[in-house]
Amino acid sequence: MTMTSELLNNITVEIETSYIEGQSEPDNDRYVFAYTITIRNEGDIPAQLLSRHWVITDANGNIQEVKGEGVVGEQPHLNPGEGFQYTSGAMIATPVGSMHGSYQMVTDSGDEFDAEIPAFTLAIPRTLH
Repeated sequence: MTMTSELLNNITVEIETSYIEGQSEPDNDRYVFAYTITIRNEGDIPAQLLSRHWVITDANGNIQEVKGEGVVGEQPHLNPGEGFQYTSGAMIATPVGSMHGSYQMVTDSGDEFDAEIPAFTLAIPRTLH
């Protein structure tokens, strides 16, 4: 599934998800998903991603919150028109779940803002119609 959202300060986020069957163990309530995110600066002002905040929810209503510096060990600086892509993963206890969150950003002039990451679904193939 691919999803795109227009965000504050013209930061856009595109998300693609996939189920990692080889790392999952459904008999042990372990479902592993990969997500590839492309962040683009569609605005006129350079900005840097400082940190991230994720809220991951499984179908049982269990919530994991993940906060940390940067993404995949980097704090990308995006000039107008530039993008940054990375892949990461999440593990949940059910075949379907969701994620949403935000990136904490700062412009070159020092203005801080949150770029919201829209909610997206984690689902093993053939579970959603």
